[in-house]
Amino acid sequence: MSDVTVIEGAHVVTVDGGEYAEGHIVVRDGRIGAVGAGPAPEIPGAQKVDGRGCLATPGLVNTHNHLYQWATQGLFADGTLFEWLVGSYEIWHRLDAEVVGNTTSAGMSHLALSGCTTASDHHYIFPSGRGDIVAAEVAAAREVGIRLDLARGSMDRGHSSGGLPPDSVVESLDEALRATGAAIDTHHDASFDAMTRVSVAPCSPFSVSRELMVGAAELARAKGVRLHTHLAETLDEEEKCLAEFGCTPVEYAEKLGWLGEDVWFAHAVHLSDAAIARIAATGTGIAHCPTSNARLGAGICRTTELLEAGAHVGLGVDGPASSELTPLAGEMHQALLMARARKGPQALSARQALHMATLGGARVLGRDAELGSLTVGKLADIALWRVDGFGYDVIDDPVVATVFGPTPPLERLLVGGRTVVDRGELRTLSADTAAARGRAAHRALLQEVNR
Repeated sequence: MSDVTVIEGAHVVTVDGGEYAEGHIVVRDGRIGAVGAGPAPEIPGAQKVDGRGCLATPGLVNTHNHLYQWATQGLFADGTLFEWLVGSYEIWHRLDAEVVGNTTSAGMSHLALSGCTTASDHHYIFPSGRGDIVAAEVAAAREVGIRLDLARGSMDRGHSSGGLPPDSVVESLDEALRATGAAIDTHHDASFDAMTRVSVAPCSPFSVSRELMVGAAELARAKGVRLHTHLAETLDEEEKCLAEFGCTPVEYAEKLGWLGEDVWFAHAVHLSDAAIARIAATGTGIAHCPTSNARLGAGICRTTELLEAGAHVGLGVDGPASSELTPLAGEMHQALLMARARKGPQALSARQALHMATLGGARVLGRDAELGSLTVGKLADIALWRVDGFGYDVIDDPVVATVFGPTPPLERLLVGGRTVVDRGELRTLSADTAAARGRAAHRALLQEVNR
């Protein structure tokens, strides 16, 4: 007998077209079996979920994060990006597998409680002799129960070679490529309902050699996985690229084979019209991280122009140490406000912000055939938001209520039809356990610093 769940009475927003004020969703064997208006047909033995007073959306997709930073929130609060990085590296180079496992537990649990069903984590710090960090992260994510896109990062330009990070956290060119290939071979799952994917993600042009950027692109394409890096985040980066390479960050990326439908960049704040046109024309994706960019004073991404050009844009919370306790759903609100601060009230709508957080993010991660919309045949990754509470109940449009105001309470979160959050509580790893692990990681790193 098949496993069937029926959600009825919710305001259903499919994101790819249909919207039903009192609709239903049928989940069958982990996939969406039906979506439509009114009540669902009677299905014997189905589990029924009362969706009245709720907004049903696809689960949110986080296109850029650094989960290890859960342990170092609140530090260097007034620094620029480069100042913040220099100070943070003095702590981060003490990371080990246990700390990363604990920060993954805390960070992924927090994401689940904010409606996230898929998260890409860019991890690029691998101190020698500190255990199997990749395996620890994968195991912790599995326990929480949301999908992980592990962007296996790398750095080979330490301080002695003109890079920002200390030499203790960089790898050699050969080791970075070998270890990244091993992570793909061990953990990448290309199947339709994969819980773990791996992408190739050298950190950034100011911490990675030209040879590693080129080798990473070759490795990713040989393995059939995606490419990710930070790009065009600050004016300092643009000036450094112009001085060192004689071109802008996007021009540099193109020279190295780093534009294309299998590539996405984090931040992309400082883009010219020409850069936007090339990104859109090549199908390159953008992970927009509005809170982190504002926290670090980096600027505001030109999302309106990117979307108008046809570029694929998703949302990311970035690392917790540069966007403290930011819920992924809250980035819809921030993206909307940032766009309107730049370009006026027509710059971005509530539904465009929701699209970026769902189908836009799925496209950026190359999973739009499986995720990002409530479409028959796709995976049943579904968020159910309570929009009938105090304050929300006087906003007639539930999408406006969700995006314009504080994040509504999360009634239920399904990942492949499995309940991960129910009435605001985790049903996999307990929130208390996740929080305790996050505190343990914080103490472990900060105690080492103070020794």
